[in-house]
Amino acid sequence: MTTVYFIRHAQSDPSHRDDRTRPLTEAGLRDTKLITACIGSRGISHILSSPYQRTLDTVAHLAETLALPVETDEDFRERDAGGWHGDNFLDFVRAQWEDFDYRTENGESLAMVQKRNVAALERVMRKYHGQTIAIATHGTALGTILNHYDPNWSIKSFLRILNTMPYVIRLELSDDGTKPRFSEILRVEKQWRKNG
Repeated sequence: MTTVYFIRHAQSDPSHRDDRTRPLTEAGLRDTKLITACIGSRGISHILSSPYQRTLDTVAHLAETLALPVETDEDFRERDAGGWHGDNFLDFVRAQWEDFDYRTENGESLAMVQKRNVAALERVMRKYHGQTIAIATHGTALGTILNHYDPNWSIKSFLRILNTMPYVIRLELSDDGTKPRFSEILRVEKQWRKNG
């Protein structure tokens, strides 16, 4: 069995508009220690991450504690919204979850995000078959992965974790091809942005 601990990043600063370099808040940095306390003793052999700053910072304490390097994979990055920073974020989110092909002019659809994130996960599972790994990711990216394995994971599920940072979920993949098992390990409620 291969076990993956997906770690949605801790609270980041939404006023920082560059998605790639957005930092964690002070509260987010403190919360990274909760991740280590929660999964640091679970036999993790490898840590992977989106290349974005907030995900790297989220697993830095875990990596230091376990004396493991953090491998980055561009395909685990968050959805590219095409530079969109409108006032009605939830309208945009709903439009994407209702139609996986919906996207802004220069952005990605959820179908595109799902395809590259699932492909990245499948590469990782082949490379580290039978091991326990941690992957630092993002809310939308993680949501598309969970939807791939369980189509009932939908907009309602996403809205439930919108203000959950960090969020840790364990995915267990058996060798016999049975449906993967998910279990929530850690939920920390933090306001990300004003809803609207």
